[in-house]
Amino acid sequence: MVENPVICDCNDVCKSDIVDKIKDKNLKTINEVGKELDAGTGCGGCQFDIQDILNEINN
Repeated sequence: MVENPVICDCNDVCKSDIVDKIKDKNLKTINEVGKELDAGTGCGGCQFDIQDILNEINN
């Protein structure tokens, strides 16, 4: 199992990058993550995974 999987293949963004940015900037939405990291702004296929990460951290 990969400990730090790539979540956004289009922009090569790993889970740890997303988690760190959510915590550092208190991000709440997929759009906010996209503005900070470009994650989810390509094909959009990873947006459900980004939302799951947001839910894990913010709930």
